[in-house]
Amino acid sequence: MHHIIKYFPGLSSIQQSRFEDLGKLYNYWNNRINIISRKDIKSLYLHHILHSLSIAKVIEFEPGTKIIDVGTGGGFPGIPLSILFPGAEFWFIDSVGKKIKVVESIIETLGLTNCKTKKIRAENFNVQYDFILGRAVANLHEFIKMIPGKVSNKCFNSFNNGIFYLKGGDIREEIEGLPYHTKTFNITNYFKEPFFKTKKIIYIDLIKLSTD
Repeated sequence: MHHIIKYFPGLSSIQQSRFEDLGKLYNYWNNRINIISRKDIKSLYLHHILHSLSIAKVIEFEPGTKIIDVGTGGGFPGIPLSILFPGAEFWFIDSVGKKIKVVESIIETLGLTNCKTKKIRAENFNVQYDFILGRAVANLHEFIKMIPGKVSNKCFNSFNNGIFYLKGGDIREEIEGLPYHTKTFNITNYFKEPFFKTKKIIYIDLIKLSTD
């Protein structure tokens, strides 16, 4: 939890309480359903919650922004971001029912009223959105093929509507040939812990083509 306070010192008391409760909730559920590696659960706040919140160092989602967390798994990166941006609207989708049940339970326990869930494949999800979130779900070319083509053309955030994707390692080959304008952010610019040394945020502008 100290990592969250360190990098986000302006949290409200409600937000701090919700972030504290996340640790208890994920430990509870991970003892029943393996949503996070048994070894990795001890590093929940650094490897999962803070990692998810790195997106907030790049963009502050405006109230009313519609966001879909595709292949959400245990709720990352969407749940931490939904706590940080209570005015934005979040959808959590995954094709695995037990994972969605965990996300539903956590959302309900925390009292997050800006979140909805659905067990569905991304290709079949017919909801218009402003941004899509993903975290190592698939190769970027495959991920773009998975997502529904329902991006809104009305942009009111500091970035055009598009994708914010979390991934580590060398992603140059994955970005090469994408038909959209992209930008990569090194998370070490925001968080200094060694875990983030190779971690990146990839922004894909679904409004602006790469040839524009």
